[in-house]
Amino acid sequence: MEYQFTIVVPLYNEAPNLLRVEQELDKYIQKAPIRTCVLFVNDGSTDNSLQLVQEISRRNTAFKYISFDQNYGLSSAIKAGFDRAETPLIGYIDSDLQTDPEDFDLLLEQIGEYDLVTGVRTDRKDSFKKNLSSLVANGIRRSFTQDGMDDTGCPLKVIKADYAKRIPMFKGLHRFLPAMILLQNGKIKQVPVRHYPRIAGKAKFHLLNRLVGPFVDCFAYLWMRRNYINYKVAQKNE
Repeated sequence: MEYQFTIVVPLYNEAPNLLRVEQELDKYIQKAPIRTCVLFVNDGSTDNSLQLVQEISRRNTAFKYISFDQNYGLSSAIKAGFDRAETPLIGYIDSDLQTDPEDFDLLLEQIGEYDLVTGVRTDRKDSFKKNLSSLVANGIRRSFTQDGMDDTGCPLKVIKADYAKRIPMFKGLHRFLPAMILLQNGKIKQVPVRHYPRIAGKAKFHLLNRLVGPFVDCFAYLWMRRNYINYKVAQKNE
């Protein structure tokens, strides 16, 4: 029986979290409503994250991995996962597990008529500074994209593979996934999901790159929106 859903897990120096990630995702896979696998994307970690994902993949056939030769950033890791997934549905969750894999079910319930369903973190367990910077960054991005999303940075999403694979690679794309689906004339929806404090490891984003990065990336998005080409094939002969 083939897999129907791939959960992409980008990671960079997340060794303290990975055994818990394996445990929680394996628990989810056992009761997921569709046949599910996991794809780790090691973004050039300098700790022993690669060794751990190799060990996890050896003992559990539902877990696979790819590993970069150096650190390219979250957007590259997510895009690489999308490109290499071989299932009709693709999910995304962060390796810090501040969102719950079980909440994928809430997103999967809605994906039928939509092309991307994203979580909205309720009762966020982050610091005041992090919550404030995310609120400001989301406001900036929403004013540029008009995508109507309240929490585009939520690391829990389900996307139809046809749409995910057409997203162009650019720095900061992880902040614009719903907007990139809209560019393809797709339909998007947000669903409330749970949120938890980070238990281990360190956050990779700080105040500066939560505010300056999204602002600069918005101009790249505007350029892309003006120049994006959408097409549908009417006939083909194969």
